[in-house]
Amino acid sequence: MRPALGPRGLRARIVLAFAAGALLVSAVLVVTTFLLARNYLLDQREAAATRTAFVHADLLRSRLATSGTEVTDALAELSSGGADVVVRTGGSWYSSSLDVGALDVPDELQDLVGSGSAGRVRAPSPDGPRLVVGVPVTTGDLEFYEVAPLSELQSVLHTLAAVLAAGALAATAAGAAFGLWASRRVVHPLDQVAGAAARIAAGEVSTRLPPTDDPDLVAIVGSFNTMVDALAARIERDARFVGDVSHELRSPLTSLVTSVEVLATRQAELSPRSRQALDLVQQQLAAFRATLEDLLELARLDDDAAPDERPPVSLGALAREVLAVGGRPAALLRSDDDARTVVLGDKLQLERAVRNLLDNADRHAGGPCRVGVERRDGSVVLTVDDAGPGVPAEDRERVFERFVRGPRAARGSRTGAGLGLAIVAETAARHGGAAWCSAGPDGGARMTLSLPAEGT
Repeated sequence: MRPALGPRGLRARIVLAFAAGALLVSAVLVVTTFLLARNYLLDQREAAATRTAFVHADLLRSRLATSGTEVTDALAELSSGGADVVVRTGGSWYSSSLDVGALDVPDELQDLVGSGSAGRVRAPSPDGPRLVVGVPVTTGDLEFYEVAPLSELQSVLHTLAAVLAAGALAATAAGAAFGLWASRRVVHPLDQVAGAAARIAAGEVSTRLPPTDDPDLVAIVGSFNTMVDALAARIERDARFVGDVSHELRSPLTSLVTSVEVLATRQAELSPRSRQALDLVQQQLAAFRATLEDLLELARLDDDAAPDERPPVSLGALAREVLAVGGRPAALLRSDDDARTVVLGDKLQLERAVRNLLDNADRHAGGPCRVGVERRDGSVVLTVDDAGPGVPAEDRERVFERFVRGPRAARGSRTGAGLGLAIVAETAARHGGAAWCSAGPDGGARMTLSLPAEGT
């Protein structure tokens, strides 16, 4: 699993960049809008409360100017629209409500009004913030205070903050969605290049990137297709060279083999040293001939295009036939029913691949100890186990490369050109399958050939 703080892919970084940008812009707009709205609403509320307090203070002064009017009676007649009035006169405090008194008037506001100036102060309370407006009334040496609650305004600001936060989250989500769309647009050409490269690596050298009108991608597409053209031409030239050399060597090799066979018919007339030299020449010619046949087979596999239609072949029956032709015991084979092991392919090529797996076990591991053919999901898998020294894990992929020999062949094993397993791998790829090497159950190596089953 990728670590939580590990490197992120290009698509994830683009999405995160768009989301972060949208979040940043939204946060700036939200904070700016909230502060402007808050200051505006507070200013409007304070201005309205101040005007109301002056009006009420003037009304109170007028009422008290009427002879016989008490302060408590004048306060009862005031309609303050939800605000409470507190009055100090002659050292005594009077209030229009039992919930508000002298303790609700801040000391700094009392000092300010006592000095003859009007003012206002926002003060906290258990029921929420309040705005206290103080107005000095010269007539009657009276101090007028109006306490207006701000809880309704606070609720409005909380609702506004919630709405703005929800809008910011929605904008962030929209930015992330747009970033996802943009990342797909940006990464799509890279996906095309990666897919084309994967198909080319799998052997489809005819793959090319489609033409584009995007001026930023024209150079990349052109360079990639030019590179693939050069690679395909190089592969074709190398394959043609190998095929031509193999064909050119076939005729002189046949003549040489025929001449050696003629000498072998008169082997009895030769001295012991000459007979020994003749045997060595025969062995080397046989190895040379096998290598040449392998080269020709690889050249055919490289040159011939895969046919559109292939006949059905039972891999279990084919393995049984190859064992019988090679003189190997039939008991080596453990196979599912022939009907379950049917694949679509070229019988001659598949027969050559199975024979190469068996010959590889004969040459390097003392022969196969078990051959298995079974149906696994949508594939038919053929395995060849041996009791040799096995193949190191670091060499299990290299043994299927051309001209590569295993470093730990069994003692006394015959050397080869390193082309047999390469033919197996090429045949498997040509049929849409794969070949690989793993550790066998008896400590040796297990060579596996997997092909798509018929109908998959």
